[in-house]
Amino acid sequence: MATQTDPVYYGFPPTTAPKISKRLKSYAHQSPSNLVRVGVIGYGYWGPNVVRNLQSLENCELVTICDKNSDSLQRASRVYPGVELTMDYSELLTSPQIDAIAVITPVWTHFELAKAALQNGKHVFVEKPFTSTPRQAEELIELADRNRLKIMVDHTFLFSGAVRKIRELVDDGTLGDLYYFDSTRVNLGLFQHDVNVVWDLAPHDLSIMDYVIRAKPEAVVATGGRHLNGLADVAFITIYFPGNVIAHINVNWLSPVKVRKTLIGGEKKMLVWNDLEADEKIKVYDKGVQMTNGKGVYDLLVSYRSGDVCVPKIEQTEALKVELEYFVDCILNDQTPFNDGAAGLRVVKILEAVDQSLQGRGRAISL
Repeated sequence: MATQTDPVYYGFPPTTAPKISKRLKSYAHQSPSNLVRVGVIGYGYWGPNVVRNLQSLENCELVTICDKNSDSLQRASRVYPGVELTMDYSELLTSPQIDAIAVITPVWTHFELAKAALQNGKHVFVEKPFTSTPRQAEELIELADRNRLKIMVDHTFLFSGAVRKIRELVDDGTLGDLYYFDSTRVNLGLFQHDVNVVWDLAPHDLSIMDYVIRAKPEAVVATGGRHLNGLADVAFITIYFPGNVIAHINVNWLSPVKVRKTLIGGEKKMLVWNDLEADEKIKVYDKGVQMTNGKGVYDLLVSYRSGDVCVPKIEQTEALKVELEYFVDCILNDQTPFNDGAAGLRVVKILEAVDQSLQGRGRAISL
């Protein structure tokens, strides 16, 4: 296991990494003011999706793909014959031909790779979760601010038509004051060997929750179980907010069925988002409860409201493409993305608190 003084290399150390194709040119090359040149580190599970979308962007040039696996690079070479390939990530970090680095690697590598990129003057796009600890995230944020560089954390769902519609319905008061956020993200696998189910699946729901509720959580309570490989594979997470708002997230690698459903309850209306639905992903229910006191001390009058069900129109776009377009736009126009390092840090703080609560078998952790 690497220590603080030992550099963590993704793949081969720079001095021994074999080259799949020609090295990047070492001469300086100025980037046009309307173009962002990107290098991608990691071409495993999620990397091909990032590469495909970067390649399709008008104001973006995909310069290099790096991966430690030669088979992965051979796959990339067949699809993108004109793109540089390497197993040595240091080539991307030091290349004057690259403006930004996309880090699409295991979470334990994020800090060292993103830090090296920022130290070499590169903007960074980092797969979720941002880092392994809050302290690492804070250091990256400070480094980016000092070097006037952008950090974007890949919270892809925030750019989906469904989540943007949910945010719109919350902002315009359609739901009224929020009561709860209840999300279920379960399936059979895929088991990970370096992170538990919380760090694998919950960042999606935590980033959506953070985007929708937009209040600082007060405490976390989590329970779960470790059944197969010593890592939590089932977890039930409860998050408390000011104003009696509560969030609950269920993540599970041991479910016989795949479920992606979120319920959001408000004072005026309630919402159900089923991400597995092909068409009617969001349904807004004009349902609610009102309570008033009667004449007697113990008289409580309860009235239930049951009105129409609305299915709002959702923009059908690929969330990752929208997100990467936004990343490029933030660099070109010197804007701070809303899914920046600070947003990533908020999620990592909750993930750490969840781990602490799991270890304490449901002990409440203040945030």
